[in-house]
Amino acid sequence: MKLRIVLGMCIAMLLTGPLLADSTFTGAVNELWSNPDNWSDGLPDVEDKAIMSDQLCILDYDAGEVGLVSLSGSGTDRLRLVDGAALTIAPGSNDGWIIVGYEGGLEEPHTLEVLGGVLNTDHRMKVGFQGRGLLVVDHAGVVNINGQHFSIGDDFKGDGRVEMRGGALNLNDNDLFFERGVNSTASVDFSGGQLTWDFTDAGLALINDRMADGTITAYNGVGTVVVENIEDNDPETTAGDTLVVKGLHPMTPGPEDGGTVLPGPVTLSWTLPDPCVPGQSVPVDVYFTDDLQALKSFSNPDAIRVISNQNATSKVVQVQKKTRYYWAVDTYQGTENDPVYGPIFEFYVDNIAPVVQTNLDITTWLDNDSLDVAIGGTVTDVNATTTAWTVVSEPNEGTAVIANADQTNTTVTLSALGTYVLQLEADDGEYQGQDTMTINVYANSCLAAQSLPGYDPLPGDLNLDCVVDQADVDLLLEQWLNCNGLDCPDIDPVDPNLL
Repeated sequence: MKLRIVLGMCIAMLLTGPLLADSTFTGAVNELWSNPDNWSDGLPDVEDKAIMSDQLCILDYDAGEVGLVSLSGSGTDRLRLVDGAALTIAPGSNDGWIIVGYEGGLEEPHTLEVLGGVLNTDHRMKVGFQGRGLLVVDHAGVVNINGQHFSIGDDFKGDGRVEMRGGALNLNDNDLFFERGVNSTASVDFSGGQLTWDFTDAGLALINDRMADGTITAYNGVGTVVVENIEDNDPETTAGDTLVVKGLHPMTPGPEDGGTVLPGPVTLSWTLPDPCVPGQSVPVDVYFTDDLQALKSFSNPDAIRVISNQNATSKVVQVQKKTRYYWAVDTYQGTENDPVYGPIFEFYVDNIAPVVQTNLDITTWLDNDSLDVAIGGTVTDVNATTTAWTVVSEPNEGTAVIANADQTNTTVTLSALGTYVLQLEADDGEYQGQDTMTINVYANSCLAAQSLPGYDPLPGDLNLDCVVDQADVDLLLEQWLNCNGLDCPDIDPVDPNLL
């Protein structure tokens, strides 16, 4: 039997903050967070500290806000979020922490798995704090860390590891730290999914440095870490851009590992490795299924095999909406270890949200009492969409009036100085996509020009009105031969040419 090994799971998690009532997860009935009988004092809420010790707790619904969560113990503690899960560490719980791997975890790391649903926190999150901690994000799981730092390997002997196997880890307006303690260690591996972070030059340098020293890897070191800068609609600045980090396997699987595709025929594609003997072919076995366990256990390979020992680099398969599929390519490279087992790739089949891109931001000026500005953008979607422009912000209510809000390209009438933010949203009946554009309105064209990056005044424009004219000459003559240096001579006020 071929085994595709999945890392074991356990967790320790500690949050500190204000004094709250304790409710301990006992697992008296089952492993579900949602059952009140599994808690010593009922389901925890924003006034409670949820405590778990040496238990597996599965969160499969929207648990709302919790004051603090503490998972700690010497055993195999673990918290697992699955599809439908939602948990928010309440913003009101000041001094809050999420620590995955607080002390302990010497035999197995304490592990937090986000396999589905959403985990939100406005507090500091640490993976490996004085102990071994493992954060796994997979499938459709999403972790949002907002406005607080995220550290991997913290305090004395903290050993932290993050495995992105799918889903998303979003760092929003916060800092990322590695190895913040004596003898601490850190590692991050991408084998699906992605990390997003507000773009900064320092952040990009940190990611590149950690790639160079082997802290950040892809597919346990055999893949390539890909770093992208996703620009907003202003090419002149990186402000508002997003840094995206993910992994690429040498087989360059298509569809992208962890990606989303439309239902119908899909082409599985891959790149073959080099054979051990140059010139020989590299046959493959390809397995495809919507049953992950069938691929992991490999108990009935014939039932899920779609290519058997053939020299191929692609295969067309049929996929259904709202289904997650898993596939693997095993290669015959001409060694005694053949076949060489490949990793499990995955993708999800769904309708894809419309992609909306507004036009570039606009800088303009108000000549009269009002100004008409053309606005527009592009909407990309396989389905028919409806579009709508809305005013996100304006200097005063009612100073922005959109002519035809349901049209992609239209005009907006502006009647006040200041900054306007407009949003274009497209809806395909199931999902929405949106983008914003900014219009800055100044009193005149000169002030508008001076607001642009890289503006350079004209030589001789003494009054800074963007024109070199008689007014500048008059200013120059008013100061003709004036001197304010420490060694200036005395000037004859009647005849400046005479000392």
